[in-house]
Amino acid sequence: MTKTLILDNGASTIKVGLATHRAPKIVPNVILRGRTDRRQYIADQVDECTDFSSLLYRLAFEKGYLTNWGLERTIWDRVFKHVAKIDAKDTQLVMTEPMFNLEAIQEAYDQIIFEEYGFQSCYRTTGPQLCVYNDWNSLFGDPKDSVPDCAVIVDSGYSFTHIIPFFKRKPIKKAIRRINVGGKLLTNRLKETVSFRYYDMMEESYIINDVKEACCYVSQNVMKDLKICRQDTNNSIVQEFVLPDFSTTTRGHVRQPNSSKSNDDEQILVMNNERFMIPESLMHPSDIGMNQAGIPETIVEAIEACEPELHGLLYANIVLVGGNAKFDGYQQRIETDLRQMIPSDYDLRITTPLEPTLSAWMGGQRLISNSSKSEQQHFFVSKQDYMEYGSDICRKKFSV
Repeated sequence: MTKTLILDNGASTIKVGLATHRAPKIVPNVILRGRTDRRQYIADQVDECTDFSSLLYRLAFEKGYLTNWGLERTIWDRVFKHVAKIDAKDTQLVMTEPMFNLEAIQEAYDQIIFEEYGFQSCYRTTGPQLCVYNDWNSLFGDPKDSVPDCAVIVDSGYSFTHIIPFFKRKPIKKAIRRINVGGKLLTNRLKETVSFRYYDMMEESYIINDVKEACCYVSQNVMKDLKICRQDTNNSIVQEFVLPDFSTTTRGHVRQPNSSKSNDDEQILVMNNERFMIPESLMHPSDIGMNQAGIPETIVEAIEACEPELHGLLYANIVLVGGNAKFDGYQQRIETDLRQMIPSDYDLRITTPLEPTLSAWMGGQRLISNSSKSEQQHFFVSKQDYMEYGSDICRKKFSV
């Protein structure tokens, strides 16, 4: 019996699982090497690491594109055999690729999937394309039988932020926009800021990423929050992050204001205006010297590039996905800024799924469960067709 494996192959994490599973397994798309034990950790093996200090990172993705195929094959070997536990020969694969992927990289995807792993068939698409198959009605509060013709997917992930308007589940190509700000840039900027103000953390990507996820938020009023940060007393923004020592603790944590004072062995990282100024780069990339508009302004730009009769429907169906959508205040800030930019007679509706990083995988699962075998033949490419026609058949079927 043919099984369907859904692989959301992100630059930071891989979300993988059979379409019959309730939820995917999330594993880092990375190979780590510890500086102390010199052991190599591949994908899910990262959970076995007990000392995340000064880890050596090896990533298959460079600037958002898969470039190190030897490294990615090693990770996929681990994922297919030990995480998903599938036999490629009796499995069809749904796999995501980056937006605006290069043709040479696409051909490499197809060659490895069919020739090296031998999957029975494959559907290669983008994460936002899978996102539109989700049931957004429950989040928007619409009747279950209504399917919006228009939607805007704002995908803010590890490498980039993309704004993609859709009409009848097809992307409007001329309106797609990219902002070169993602989770990796935010983590790197936080490393630099912390290293300049407090401790040298330039080699501590794993720890600083934890700090970012635990402490950072998107401000609703940057000038007001900056004023609060300058106060010696009554500073409601400052937080203390207790760094792990990797002997008694392996993960850091935010210390509660009413907790007891730290002992001498604890290293404390004081987070003040860094908490909101780092994510502010998503809203104003020009603040860090990038000649690009922020997310709210780019959403307007993308929608204005569509046909005028679609504008109202697009503003009424904006969906925020990706890891950066987890920041507190992210949706509220985008909604507030957009409301000031668009005509008052437009309805503005923005929603964020409970797990914005799993949206593409869940959309792929919904696509498979709601389509028959004959319908799937229209977007899957079989190994037999690939061996006969090569990547040309993939380009024809997978193009959006």
